Amino acid sequence: MNYSTLAKGTLKGDRKAAARLISVVEDEEEGYREAMKIVFCGTRGAGVLGITGAPGVGKSTLVFEIAKSFRKAGKSVGIVAVDPTSPLTGGAILGDRIRMTDLSADPGVFIRSMGSRGGTGGLSLQTSNVIRILDALGCDEIIVETVGAGQTQVDIMGMADTVVVVTMPGTGDEVQSIKAGLLEIADLYLVNKMDLPGAMNTASDLKSMLDLVDDWKGWKPPVLLASASTGRGLDQMLEFIGRHRAWISQPERFLERRSRQARKEIYDLVTMEVHRMIESKFPSVKLDAIVRDVVQGKLSPYEAAEKVAAFAIR
Repeated sequence: MNYSTLAKGTLKGDRKAAARLISVVEDEEEGYREAMKIVFCGTRGAGVLGITGAPGVGKSTLVFEIAKSFRKAGKSVGIVAVDPTSPLTGGAILGDRIRMTDLSADPGVFIRSMGSRGGTGGLSLQTSNVIRILDALGCDEIIVETVGAGQTQVDIMGMADTVVVVTMPGTGDEVQSIKAGLLEIADLYLVNKMDLPGAMNTASDLKSMLDLVDDWKGWKPPVLLASASTGRGLDQMLEFIGRHRAWISQPERFLERRSRQARKEIYDLVTMEVHRMIESKFPSVKLDAIVRDVVQGKLSPYEAAEKVAAFAIR
């Protein structure tokens, strides 16, 4: 189907067209790629802020407060809240949108919840497209809140200009940061719920771990304390987000980050395309036979993958 009308409507600021186009993209309806080509040409370079961290650390409250600050500054805001998708039913509990009902009535705020749909990095594979749609719609700032699956938030680095990793006292997040590799993706650490006992110790532990890195190549992530529910510390956090944006906007850094993001997205899209091609064109009977050979030990998974890949690229 031709969805170019939705794409063109989005470029004109039509929120209904954008909402419909996001649904089309999420469902990967036939023809959505052509629509996204139109959207891509109409993007305006909105700032993208990634908020990630383990469940329960207060990410949604933080996003709510950041969005309010952006609105006070006269900026339009797009919010993408990615929720966990059940691997069995494919459904998702879109709780973040429920929690942000106070913002949904604001015409300058566009909120979209979406399921992770199997994305292994805490994000749906279509999240990049949703960000572009909100950019083309005219949002000045886009906030992406990840699933918060504990150790699977690293994909946000491939989409956001600035990544805030949110922790809280007493959860062991400082240890999880090393295990998950979040030490490498954070541009800023925020210890939320600073009124709880142990907040200073958590911040101190994070700073100690950051000190173990020899070379931050110009930007060492600050560790800040805040309370999203009361607003304490949020002004300082927004100030540091602004500092990081100024730093990353330097031509060489900007090009390097954008190139890395584009490279990853290209690989992801190629993987998606190959998977789609195999599903649609590879004879299911033949695939079943290959699977049976692997189960029976006649064929290794590596040999099976080579056979399937050979079909995809011929």
